[in-house]
Amino acid sequence: MKKIFIVTGEYSGDVHAAKVVRELKALGCDLQIEGIGGIALENEGVKLFSNQDKMSAMGISPKIIINHFKLGKALVDYLINDYKPDLVLLIDYGAFNLSIAKFLHKAGIKIFYYIPPQVWASRKYRINLIKKYIDKVLCIFPFEKPLYAQYGIDTHYCGHPLVSQLPSAAGRREFLRNHGFDVDRPLISVFPGSREFELKNLMPVFKAAVEKLQHRHPDLQFCFSQAPNLSDEVYNKYFQDADFKVIKGENQAMLSVSDALILASGTVALEACLYKTPMIIAYKGPQLFYWIYLLVRCIDKVSLPNIIANKIIVPELIQSKATAVNVAAEIESLLYDSERREQTVKDLGFVKTLLSNMNSAREVAKVIDMELFP
Repeated sequence: MKKIFIVTGEYSGDVHAAKVVRELKALGCDLQIEGIGGIALENEGVKLFSNQDKMSAMGISPKIIINHFKLGKALVDYLINDYKPDLVLLIDYGAFNLSIAKFLHKAGIKIFYYIPPQVWASRKYRINLIKKYIDKVLCIFPFEKPLYAQYGIDTHYCGHPLVSQLPSAAGRREFLRNHGFDVDRPLISVFPGSREFELKNLMPVFKAAVEKLQHRHPDLQFCFSQAPNLSDEVYNKYFQDADFKVIKGENQAMLSVSDALILASGTVALEACLYKTPMIIAYKGPQLFYWIYLLVRCIDKVSLPNIIANKIIVPELIQSKATAVNVAAEIESLLYDSERREQTVKDLGFVKTLLSNMNSAREVAKVIDMELFP
């Protein structure tokens, strides 16, 4: 029996990993699988070396650095001395995964990287680390394959996981009725992020923007999305002074039925794009982090729809531009400027045509199967 170990660092990686495991099972692979993940991997019967609780923290505090160092050391020791896998599959989470890849590579362990670091966006020097320590890159954007090929890196394009995994659009009237909304009034959904770090910086801005929009347009309805990995205790403290509807665990349905979206930057923007729902992106953090970002970035766009299309389709309100006034104004434009709204929907549809229809998790499973069972 061959052995695989999967390393994920955040909720989305856990979900993608679970789908790969499911596809490996469908292929009938005789595998023992362990990993670092969350409930999704656990539900697939994967034995967890550790969960993601300490990995999904954001920042550079001494505590976070120490936790990552301890976990990385324990993991490397376990893989090299005890588990001895035939293949390690890294998923996203570049800083941690590239640091352990160095030691695993030296120990002769084969390493595949699914959803690799976005070297085309920032810290392009990482591509040299990938070339040195990674045996095969399983990329998800079509423009990544030729980029890696320039450096002589073995790369397989798997297609973006969202294209095949995203559920069909929900029934609008049914969704609105189930959650107590008026089916004849516009719905604006707000996605303030999946990390406590993001909530702290974005929630005050988003709440203030919603209050402005409520005051100007009483016909509008609003709801906030609560990421499944955030506890009610963490989330609800932001609503002690406000009465907004919060919906947990129905992200895709909310994205598909809303008339407009207020989003933190991230994969959620691509999900919204695939549903062709008009949106604005807003993001802010500590000023030091922003200055560092400006130093390491390789492109001047932050949201995936804009990056893929190589033009601004979605408004990006970053750092000092991420204000309640600006967010409210952009949402008003998307709702009430019919020409702009029509063009936005058309442009979002164009982005979808640029992405492959491949089942990404199935492609990853096939590549692993061919590697381990030639």
